[in-house]
Amino acid sequence: MHMANLDGLRLHYRIDGPKDGTPVVFANSLGTDFRLWDQILPLLPQGLRILRFDKRGHGLSDCPKGPYSMGQLISDTEKLMDHTGFKDAIFVGLSIGGMIAQGLATKRLDLVRAVVLSNTGAKIGTREMWAERIDAVNAGGLAAVVDPTMQRWFSAPFHKTDQFHAWRNMFLNCPAEGWTGCGAAIAGTDFYSTTASLRLPALGIAGTEDGSTPPDLVRETTDLIPGSDTKVIRGAGHLPCVEKPEEYAAILTEFLKAQGV
Repeated sequence: MHMANLDGLRLHYRIDGPKDGTPVVFANSLGTDFRLWDQILPLLPQGLRILRFDKRGHGLSDCPKGPYSMGQLISDTEKLMDHTGFKDAIFVGLSIGGMIAQGLATKRLDLVRAVVLSNTGAKIGTREMWAERIDAVNAGGLAAVVDPTMQRWFSAPFHKTDQFHAWRNMFLNCPAEGWTGCGAAIAGTDFYSTTASLRLPALGIAGTEDGSTPPDLVRETTDLIPGSDTKVIRGAGHLPCVEKPEEYAAILTEFLKAQGV
């Protein structure tokens, strides 16, 4: 269990793999912690040096008073990568993690040499939509939004599994202020023009059953970057690394190998 003190903010992180391995950073979605990636890591190529972390307001990291800005989340990630010595990394971001990936690649190309934009967008939803969700959580906690969130996140067959209930509980255990703080960051973000300025290898990953960031949004975002590609996983929702880990890992492995891993 590692905590990085970044100018007074403590972030929980974990590093796996050899010190001389290819650096890969994973950033997870709103309402999850870095266990999001557990199932795919054993399926990836050997020799990677992998950094995972809980963003502010999530998991075991500090939960300062919100709302947060996307700039703060990007800065947190930048400081953590500097702290841990991760540079020239392949950055894999899912949902809000994919927004962080876009912003960080724009700000610090020395840290990011390739991006995987999974189940994300240059802009996700509207300010009004996020305001309604934040108001609901402020009034009734995450229980007020858990059921519609799970409908958007997971395919119907996955709802019948025991594993589904673990992810539902993870969501409910997220600090409400961390969720609303990060929700405000998403609400205030529009990266269409900045992402269109990126010139680096990029892969989009989408799920056909994703009610939060549908395949068309993922493809539209990834297409902003010349030479990019988008892969769609059938039968998976917003977290395909959970529902279809083997297929997700295979797609990711192909991209990693294309980067010389």
